[in-house]
Amino acid sequence: MASNSIPLEALEKSFVLAPMPASHWLVIAPPVWCLLIGAILIMVRKRPGLQSWLAVPALGALVLIDAALLVAVTREGPITMVMGRWLPPFGIAFTVDLTGALFNLATGIAAFAAGISALGDIDRTRRAYGFFPFLLMMVGGVSGAFLTGDIFNLYVWFEVLLISSFGLLILGSEREQLDGATKYAILNLIGTTLFLIAVGILYAVFGTLNMADIALRAPTLGQAAPMMTLGLVFIAAFSMKAAAFPVNFWLPASYHTPRIVVAGLFAGLLTKVGVYALIRVMVMLFPGAGSAYSTLIGVVAVLTMLTGALGALAQADLRRMLGYMVISGIGIMLTGVSLGGQTAISGAIFYALHSMIVMLALYLLAGVAGRMGGSFSLHELSGLYARSQLLAAFALALFLSVSGLPPFSGFWPKAVLVKAAFDFGAWWQGAAILVSGLLTTIAATRAFALGWWRMPAAGAVAPMRMPATEILPLAILTFVSVGIGLYPEPLLALAQTAAAGLLDPTAYLHSVFPQGVATP
Repeated sequence: MASNSIPLEALEKSFVLAPMPASHWLVIAPPVWCLLIGAILIMVRKRPGLQSWLAVPALGALVLIDAALLVAVTREGPITMVMGRWLPPFGIAFTVDLTGALFNLATGIAAFAAGISALGDIDRTRRAYGFFPFLLMMVGGVSGAFLTGDIFNLYVWFEVLLISSFGLLILGSEREQLDGATKYAILNLIGTTLFLIAVGILYAVFGTLNMADIALRAPTLGQAAPMMTLGLVFIAAFSMKAAAFPVNFWLPASYHTPRIVVAGLFAGLLTKVGVYALIRVMVMLFPGAGSAYSTLIGVVAVLTMLTGALGALAQADLRRMLGYMVISGIGIMLTGVSLGGQTAISGAIFYALHSMIVMLALYLLAGVAGRMGGSFSLHELSGLYARSQLLAAFALALFLSVSGLPPFSGFWPKAVLVKAAFDFGAWWQGAAILVSGLLTTIAATRAFALGWWRMPAAGAVAPMRMPATEILPLAILTFVSVGIGLYPEPLLALAQTAAAGLLDPTAYLHSVFPQGVATP
């Protein structure tokens, strides 16, 4: 009744009055779906067997939701959904463009594969203590971070995924896990604090937290705003999240401690949220600060990829080696951010999507290798080819992909980034990508030669079978990597379009403010 006394003009300036198209509900569907299923799983926590029957089909449904969202964004352009029907910047907005939709779909595929693997890797006790609710919460946090159009809500979704990741990291309460969790928690809490400080400064300067509103106002403030300070604080915060040099030591110190499916999820998803946030903020919101700090980001990128590749080469533990490969990949993505331009940004997006799939697959591969060989040490692993030719085929494909060799998914984004670096005149960044690729290839070849090709001193070994919970997720992820490698044109075109939308966010801004900018 009260709304009848409010003039229609006031309502039109404050609320969304038009009916919401059905496709727009897909924008909030992934995080809502994950949190809803997670809540249901908590309610049936005393029935661990039922949890897996609910969680894995729910993750399969999440892939379909994410795919439908990507199709909708491809057809319609960026889509905005506002909470409580309040118009931005008054209402909290979820805005998804092609970049967010691509990252979100890769998250769904990785989570579904991890859910299948967890059926064999996670015992009944860990299920009873909340593995699947934590998993759904973390995936919901990651999805929310990719879909939000509000910088403070990006911080909130960071908190959601971090809280759930802490739970997954210490599940089992083993001494090694608690030690790794301490290092993980301290560095991530420092990064989160820096992020919150940056958000506070941002609100003090702009008076808004809506990303589109910030992108519109930033060019008009000029020297009146501390843009360089803001940019530096955001770079520091997101670099910690992404495990970039010199704050990358926490990753290999913690990612080898939890169950292998948890470590794979962390390697595939969590560091990419930091890279995504850095791309979103430094490319779309503050391109001026991004250009000013391009050399700094480039130096950090080179040091990150080289320390990661050298660290992988020095490791004798398969899980630690993969942790350093994650770090090296982060450096490659940061190269695209530092170079700027459509080609470089598209290469960074392409490589991030590849890494989300392949790094999870490599961790799952390491888990199977450790089970069959009885150890994760390359000094002790041997004869895996004789134990399972199928596992050897998966290993060869994934090692070639992470090394950036054709015809697998890792080759194309590296080629794009090397070309962009030399076209830009940053030959040292292009050379660093090539050198890190060579070092990663040597590390991967060494692991395959020792673990798979070398026969044990005792002689012949008996073949071992891989259960469906090991074959299926590895097959899904390897098939995606090989498929992208053999036919990269669709993903490359999508990445190019996504990069163009970040550099020229006109469509994004129009999605949030279809009738012009609302002024508080």
